[in-house]
Amino acid sequence: MMKAKALSEEERAQLEAAIGHEFVDKHWLDRALTHASTGSAKGANYERLEFLGDRVLGLCVAELLFRTFRTAAEGELSVRLNQLVSAESCADVADELQLHRFIRTGADVKKLTGKRMMNVRADVVESLIAALYLDGGLEAARAFILRYWQARAARADGARRDAKTELQEWAHAKFGLTPSYRVDDRSGPDHDPRFTVTVEVAGVAPETGIDRSKRAAEQVAATRMLEREGVWQKPVASD
Repeated sequence: MMKAKALSEEERAQLEAAIGHEFVDKHWLDRALTHASTGSAKGANYERLEFLGDRVLGLCVAELLFRTFRTAAEGELSVRLNQLVSAESCADVADELQLHRFIRTGADVKKLTGKRMMNVRADVVESLIAALYLDGGLEAARAFILRYWQARAARADGARRDAKTELQEWAHAKFGLTPSYRVDDRSGPDHDPRFTVTVEVAGVAPETGIDRSKRAAEQVAATRMLEREGVWQKPVASD
């Protein structure tokens, strides 16, 4: 398999400017952008970094929410946290950074589109956070997260109730029924699984959600059904 071309100095400078951090050890940045499909050794791709970055992101976003919403209950904070650290949110940050220009992948991954490619972009954002943490400490990682998550954290749709609870109440009121959830697929490595879950309510079309845990995928599926049925307004995409 042909190895992916390394970042040029110009590309590296552009990305560091967007990230807001000049790496002391450039190895961390290169590794954070390298997908396993390039044929690189395990220690040279982003898989392990993604594991660490997920935890650093969760800590910093939890701290951001705790300090921003000083009167919010634990349930509201949890709903906001789940939305902000989701694959969708991370992929949005990747798109804002235009990471698709810098991710080093094999030809097979470059051809992927839709949900699977979204997960690649989300994974690279988490890997970048880990790279920042390892190169510049928690403050470097926190600065990046605040730069790209602070405005997202303040959006009104982040205060939504738990989607499964909302869907259950709506289904009971409209049909006298309880939604049922079914796991259709589990893929990915043990440290980073992907669950595909379908939610069904008799009388309406089912919906599917994909995320990193069964519970999170159920929330995605419930959210999509609520938005499709007009119970929740679908957030307007930012420019």
